[in-house]
Amino acid sequence: MPLTSPLALTMGEPAGIGAEISFGAWKALRQDGPFFLYIGDPALLGDAPWREIADPAEAAAIFPDAIPVLPLPLAVPAVPGQLDPRNAPAVIASIERAVALAQSGAAAAVVTNPIQKSVLTGTGFAYPGHTEFLAALAPGDGPPVMLLAAAGLRAVPVTIHQSLRSAIDSLTPEKIIAVARATAAGLSRDFGIASPRLALCGLNPHAGEAGTMGLEDRDIIAPAIARLRAEGIDARGPFPADTLFTPHARAGYDVALGMYHDQALIPVKTLDMAGGVNVTLNLGVVRTSPDHGTALDIAGQGRADAGSLVAALRLAAELAAHRLERKPA
Repeated sequence: MPLTSPLALTMGEPAGIGAEISFGAWKALRQDGPFFLYIGDPALLGDAPWREIADPAEAAAIFPDAIPVLPLPLAVPAVPGQLDPRNAPAVIASIERAVALAQSGAAAAVVTNPIQKSVLTGTGFAYPGHTEFLAALAPGDGPPVMLLAAAGLRAVPVTIHQSLRSAIDSLTPEKIIAVARATAAGLSRDFGIASPRLALCGLNPHAGEAGTMGLEDRDIIAPAIARLRAEGIDARGPFPADTLFTPHARAGYDVALGMYHDQALIPVKTLDMAGGVNVTLNLGVVRTSPDHGTALDIAGQGRADAGSLVAALRLAAELAAHRLERKPA
């Protein structure tokens, strides 16, 4: 189903590469890709052709010739590579406006440029990352789920933005079950996979090897899998993490669930850093983002690769179309 509403693209950290890759994405998509509008300060776009719009409905006609922009001025001019907390409110407002547009139907989905969380936190931002903030703005039916998608692999971390020690301490069967349920529902609703196959990583080497290398796999992860299977969810494991991401293993599941952040994200970024996409499942809106950070070290140098943002925009359009197809008449 073709989209009739634009994707809402946030500006991200003004001192980073967000504007540069937004221009690159427009160049890649302006003829045959999904169309988007940019919410941010147009001064960030430099020499890119852009046109101010007052209504998202104007974006489709403008997109082949210029980037449609809903202006959101910064407090102070951005300097590439130099963070300025005075611009944090505009970064937050860009996200809030994108979500509001998607909730109203004026935008098909939200695509977020990378933010610098340390700057936002220093100004009182109460969330550890994009995922948690978006869940507060557009809650779903359960916990938000971070899914990383690359060529031939989807992966979900059960615990996200917390230290490794606290992640292990917080791991429970209930948490695994909640994330797995939301993952299965999200893959069905947004990816069109009728019966998703979930492969769960073990926490310890060799998935604990019958308790000789740790008890978490036996006492926490295995019981969660048994309960999921009793509910009719195709959950398998726990599998040793060092073999779960081989090409042969990846052919046997639709998504891998890692028990902590890096266990899930390292394989995706190793396989396809330039084309990886971050998807938040179980939100009230479709949301994707590039699978990289603000790249302050190369901002303003014309070196940023827009590939991940292009992939994020294409996937957002695909997921939004799936969601529209499943929407009751």
